[in-house]
Amino acid sequence: MKLFSIFGNPVSHSISPKMHNLALNGLHVNGCYIKTFLEDGTQLINKFNSLHLDGANVTVPHKEFAYALCDELDEFAKKVGAVNTLVKKDGKIYGYNTDAPGFYKAIESFGEVKTALILGAGGTAKAIATILKKNSLHVEVLNRSKSRLDYFLENNFTAYSWDEFEPKAYDLIINTTSAGLSDNSFPIDEKILNTLMQKAKFAFEVIYNKPTPFLNLAKQNGLTCKDGADMLLHQGVLAFNLFFDNKLNNERITEHMKEAFSL
Repeated sequence: MKLFSIFGNPVSHSISPKMHNLALNGLHVNGCYIKTFLEDGTQLINKFNSLHLDGANVTVPHKEFAYALCDELDEFAKKVGAVNTLVKKDGKIYGYNTDAPGFYKAIESFGEVKTALILGAGGTAKAIATILKKNSLHVEVLNRSKSRLDYFLENNFTAYSWDEFEPKAYDLIINTTSAGLSDNSFPIDEKILNTLMQKAKFAFEVIYNKPTPFLNLAKQNGLTCKDGADMLLHQGVLAFNLFFDNKLNNERITEHMKEAFSL
């Protein structure tokens, strides 16, 4: 039997096990997918090995630890310095990033977007910023502290810490922070966020299945908005297929995983 897990902190809210187990069952694969709370990201690979996993997904705040601990990395993961999918092959652990294509697929329905502001500077922010820039969007990043902005500045993104930011107009505002996941906080000052949303067209919240303060404010301002459910689905399909060396049909995986969102 094949065994998979998701690692994170927090992780109790995750519906990844439902998604992946539905796909395993629907495709008649002998396997199981569990969730594993992990406080110390430096222990990620040790925990992976101790559980004898065949593959895993990694969520906040461990994506950059995963990147640093893998034996091999795909080109996109190598570029962004963040990994959300681990696969064991030939005794080595390979790292991939399916967040970026998952996110880009999720915003297709928004229509034309030319400019975006990303809130946060972690692994998810790096993946999203890089895929948007690759698709010719102008991307700016806003984070609480300047210390985590090095990746963005080194890769020619415009990036600000809170104390040097002046609000302006962006088509799309994206929250990649965990603000609102286990509390009712905003990713940035509510007044500044409200000003930004009054000038925006779209908002995207990477947290899913929860009406976060960010998402509620976007709706109050009449923005076209989404939570992270579609991103989770699309990145999950890609990750699941990586577990099986990309030999499966993505449409069939999607068909089974979608059921998790109606349970």
